[in-house]
Amino acid sequence: MSIVVQKYGGSSVADVEKIKNVARRVAKSRDEGNQVVVVVSAMGDTTDDLIALAKKVTAHPSGREYDLLLSTGELVSCTLLAMALNTIGYRAVSLSGAQAGIKTDTEYNRAHILGISPKRITEELNEGNVVIVAGFQGINKDKDVTTLGRGGSDTTAVALAISLKAKACHIYTDVDGVFTADPRMVPEAHSMPEIGYEEMLEMATYGARVMHSRAVELGQMYNMPILVACSFNENPGTLIHGGKAMEIKNKVTGIAHDMDIAKIMVVGVPDRPGIASAIFEPLATAGISVDTIVQNASIDNITDLTFTVAESDIDKAMKVVKPIAESIKARECISNTKLGEISIIGTGMQNAPGYAAKMFSALSERNINIHLITTSEIRITCIVDEDRVGEAVRALHRAFELEKADIR
Repeated sequence: MSIVVQKYGGSSVADVEKIKNVARRVAKSRDEGNQVVVVVSAMGDTTDDLIALAKKVTAHPSGREYDLLLSTGELVSCTLLAMALNTIGYRAVSLSGAQAGIKTDTEYNRAHILGISPKRITEELNEGNVVIVAGFQGINKDKDVTTLGRGGSDTTAVALAISLKAKACHIYTDVDGVFTADPRMVPEAHSMPEIGYEEMLEMATYGARVMHSRAVELGQMYNMPILVACSFNENPGTLIHGGKAMEIKNKVTGIAHDMDIAKIMVVGVPDRPGIASAIFEPLATAGISVDTIVQNASIDNITDLTFTVAESDIDKAMKVVKPIAESIKARECISNTKLGEISIIGTGMQNAPGYAAKMFSALSERNINIHLITTSEIRITCIVDEDRVGEAVRALHRAFELEKADIR
């Protein structure tokens, strides 16, 4: 029998009735002759509730205790799902990340999977059980529980599918797949039947929340097909895979946006070797990721350095950068948190001219100012004022005619 790994997000297991619905879906896959491994997130807003609870006790919980607390949310949902399956006549067993053999590094709250020893899972499958694994967690070399950070359950599911040599990994959520843009922002946006790993990785990195970039990257590395579909209907969803059509009618696949953007400007910086290193190495040490970086042309050996970080990191970043700016005798260090970013993404743009011009023209027609621009081979991203992001996304969706159902 083939192994199928299914993952259900928090909205899919938010209450008892939804857990029973998931049990019926899992049972259907079992009836189709598959060995089924299921990864579940915590129910609904459980993780947020646990975080709030921890903050009521202490502002600075230890990483070990914090991760052990957060891991309990997934344990609740996986045990309840196992019970629901047993009740309808399907043998099921629930496993924590540690019991499932998920080994991680020692970085609490954002651990990375080092490897999986799936012996216990394989044994349970061979005994005829459906295996329910708590997502978002693993165990480190000290036998302590760790959590994988945002999107951790997606990563758990893809990693398990790879280690078990599953035929596919199915990610079930509350939407019908990967959309051409956020349907809450663009009513005409629609689910795509398929998308390549590269495009999905860019979309996930630059704002599409339906899949986490770590999970997509892992799928691409091991060529594991990932189906993203809705747990509340039978719509086909979106297949993320390595294949693509020989010719693509529309070179732009989708529009991504992200509101978690802040800009830091170090003004009047001496233009000499070592300045960039003096700023960005301490940021990396502090665990702050930097995205767009722009340095103006030097005038009289003085320049301006601008870069973006997540808005959630801005206070921490400014505490790092301000003393450095003073030490290198920069004129000032200022920030702007009222920003968002929009991106057009598509592998077809690599060898086709005019996409940047069309993007800038669509924004200009609506008098939307561009603060910064960054690109990759298959992406163009513009930083704009946050209150114009929705308008910008809709304008670009129309400009590239993504509302047409036959764009692929």
